[in-house]
Amino acid sequence: MAKGKYEYWLTPDGLLLLEAWARDGLTDEQIAHNMGISKATLYNYKRDHLDILEALKRGKEVVDILVENALLKRALGYSFNEDKYVTVPLEQAEYFEKLDEFMNKYKYEHPEATDSELMLIREQFPKTKTMLVERKVKDVAPDTTAQIFWLKNRRPDVWRDKQNVELSGEVKAANPYADLTTDELKKLIRDG
Repeated sequence: MAKGKYEYWLTPDGLLLLEAWARDGLTDEQIAHNMGISKATLYNYKRDHLDILEALKRGKEVVDILVENALLKRALGYSFNEDKYVTVPLEQAEYFEKLDEFMNKYKYEHPEATDSELMLIREQFPKTKTMLVERKVKDVAPDTTAQIFWLKNRRPDVWRDKQNVELSGEVKAANPYADLTTDELKKLIRDG
C-alpha cells in the first residue's frame, strides 16, 4: 500500500467526500471500498486522524436525524396535499404576453443569437399551461409498529419486552425416588 495514502482524505475535498458518502448512507465497508482501502485500514484512519472520524460522524448524524424524523412522522401520522393538475391552452393574449417576455429575456441573455435561432426558440415556446384544479388533503394514520419501535428504543425502562424477575428462596420439586437406595434404583432400571 502506498505510503501516506490517508493524506488525500485529510484535505477539504477528501473530508467533504467522506462526509457525503456517510450522509448517503454508505456503511464503513462501502466507504473503505470507495477509498480503495480495507475496512480495518479505515478504522485505523478513524483512530489516528480525528478529522476523518468527525467527517464520517457529521455525515451519519444527518442521515440518522432524517430517519428519526421520518419514523416519528410515521408514528404520529401526518397529512399531505394530493393535487390534480390539467394542461389547458393559453388564451391568445396571455400567450403573446408570455412569449414576448420570454423572447426579451432570451435575447438579453443570448445577444449573439441569430434570427433563425430566435425563430426556432419562438416556435418551441409552449402554447399551454398547467393549472391546479383540485387539492385534497389526505391523512396517513399513525402507525402502531412505528410507535412501538420508537417507545421501545426511546423509553426502554417502561416499554421493553424483557422483564427482570428476581426469585428468592428455594425451589423444591417432589422426587418419588429420593428415599431409595442405589441398589433399589438399579433394580428399578433392570426391571423397568
